[in-house]
Amino acid sequence: MTPPDSAALRLAVLLLGAGTMHFVTPKLFDAIVPKYLPGDARGYTYASGVAELAIGASLLDPRTRRTGATLAMLLFIAVFPANVQMAIDWLRSDKIPMAGKVGVVARLPLQIPMVTEAMKARRRSGAV
Repeated sequence: MTPPDSAALRLAVLLLGAGTMHFVTPKLFDAIVPKYLPGDARGYTYASGVAELAIGASLLDPRTRRTGATLAMLLFIAVFPANVQMAIDWLRSDKIPMAGKVGVVARLPLQIPMVTEAMKARRRSGAV
């Protein structure tokens, strides 16, 4: 098996770690599920955790890397509303220190390099 390129490997580590955390500390993720979504937040937490684990694993295998990179791009775009919800909630909270509020807002633009990293991994994976 061909080892993953650096972009795919970085994304795989990120997604496998984040996906695992959805099951280890689900309350943290439940809290950032946008309020307007129907149903129980825990279902979204577990579903996104499974998606992150599956996509992360797919980036490690050259046969599924292109699809995994495409799905990673879509996932990073799809979860952006949760990141915005987290920023809104933290900015409104009296319990979050100013450094946390600054950090959660500063983190929002980081979605852009994650999407571009997935694009890079997709491009490097070649045609299927």
